[in-house]
Amino acid sequence: MIKDRFLSDIRSELDALKLNGLYKSEYEIVTSQSSEIEIATRDGQKKVLNFCANNYLGLANNNNLIEVAKKSLDDYGLGTASVRFICGTFDLHKTFEEKLAKFLGFEDVITFSSCFAANGAVFAALLDEQDAIISADLNHASLIDGIRLSKAARYFYKFDDMADLERKLQEAQSAKNRLIVTDGVFSMDGDIADLQSICDLAEKYDAMVLVDDSHATGFIGEDGRGTLQYRQVEGRVDILTSTLGKALGGAGGGFIASKKEVIDKLRNKSRPYLFSNNILPAVAATGIEIINMISDSKVLIKKLADNTAYFRQKMVEAGFDIRDKNGVHPVVPVMLYDAVLASKFAKMMIEEEGIYVIAFSFPVVPKNEARIRVQISAAHEKEHLDRAIAAFIKVAKKLNVIK
Repeated sequence: MIKDRFLSDIRSELDALKLNGLYKSEYEIVTSQSSEIEIATRDGQKKVLNFCANNYLGLANNNNLIEVAKKSLDDYGLGTASVRFICGTFDLHKTFEEKLAKFLGFEDVITFSSCFAANGAVFAALLDEQDAIISADLNHASLIDGIRLSKAARYFYKFDDMADLERKLQEAQSAKNRLIVTDGVFSMDGDIADLQSICDLAEKYDAMVLVDDSHATGFIGEDGRGTLQYRQVEGRVDILTSTLGKALGGAGGGFIASKKEVIDKLRNKSRPYLFSNNILPAVAATGIEIINMISDSKVLIKKLADNTAYFRQKMVEAGFDIRDKNGVHPVVPVMLYDAVLASKFAKMMIEEEGIYVIAFSFPVVPKNEARIRVQISAAHEKEHLDRAIAAFIKVAKKLNVIK
């Protein structure tokens, strides 16, 4: 029977993933997201320090934001129960989009259910077979999938290899429109793209630039405006995509920022916008409050930067192989290379040391580049960082990773 063979093949594939240390299981979190959480285990609930969330500013369980969300439920309910062009849009959504656009320095913003949906919307709606996309080879899966939906010609350049990018731009000169696409921060390594050089080449070869800033919006740059501010290219990037599911509260949702004409076309042509519901009113309400918080005070941004510098320095001093030892991003990849070793390392950290970290291996990262991806938060206190560092050293010595 075809069904039996189909399921048998799946079981064999899953068994192979487990054997090679590539199987991805999920822990159940039984508390709100924070620096300290509880997870479900076979023996009951276990308290752990959380070092694998994208909760960069520590706002996922902020009491003030929770109250704002509760009020939005009273005022607007759960949502519009339809797409915006059919049933209309809440004034709350429009207020949030206008505020976010102003904060980021763009003319307009359109919101989506996720940044994955935003990246799935942008290319097919704006480009056709006469155009060309020149994409960094390490871009996020959502950008890769979104590009596949477009009829534009596709070129790929090696991450941060400007000579390769220039060659691809030269090859694409016959295209009507050329769009360079890059992550602002590459989430597996915490590398920040060389946006100044990218913008220079874009201007030289008459191309546009799109940046996915999901791992930067709200906390990278002096005022939290992301890699465009950090690399001093504000006003030179044409399209920005990002998420509300990381630093900006963590509930979910994504957006695209650009010129008004671009956003207007997306409202009329992008399929994920036209055929799916938008963000929850509670996400829009808390988004407004978060922008106010970031604009009024840089305390959380500074604390995150200080925590990141401290953790990176101590881990390097302990002898760990950290990608980009001079990096500044709160994503800190602890390189182990072997998938089975990384999986075992993470399990020991959780079960023996109470430090919640996750092993990353193929296909999330390239083969033979398995790592523990540590993510620092403004919610972490120094004692949290010290406990994690001590646990890393202890487990690493047991597994002969360091001496």
